[in-house]
Amino acid sequence: MADPAYRRVVTGLDPAGQSCVLIDGPVPRYSHAGGGFIWRSASVPADNSGRDEIAVPQFSFDLFHDGGSNFFVVEMEPGEVTGLHTTDTLDYVTMLQGEMIFITETDETVLRAGDFLVDRGVPHSWHNQSAQKAVFVVFTLPAFPVGKGKTA
Repeated sequence: MADPAYRRVVTGLDPAGQSCVLIDGPVPRYSHAGGGFIWRSASVPADNSGRDEIAVPQFSFDLFHDGGSNFFVVEMEPGEVTGLHTTDTLDYVTMLQGEMIFITETDETVLRAGDFLVDRGVPHSWHNQSAQKAVFVVFTLPAFPVGKGKTA
């Protein structure tokens, strides 16, 4: 199956200060895993004055802790699982395709296409126990730590 080309449209201002579409094309893909960053800001509030591409070729949890926001797509193959981890972020998740098991220290819940999750910085992991690829979009914002805070 060919990798999907998720389309992203990014607005901004042209050199004359008029609103325009700066980018209309595929989401840059990670070089080592399924998915890619759609956009990120280096700070919150974001500086919307620039015209530069913000492409991130490698996924890294370090990007969650630089004070900026992140908007990315994740693809997990059947059987794929993440380790238990925590970030000092507020995460808004939208399931696009397939299903995932979202695991906390005391609960498990199945998320399917069309479901939304608000993860408030608690320890969690993801497990795709289905027979098809799971795809979800995540938007993160910096947050104060809860419990022990981010995974070191």
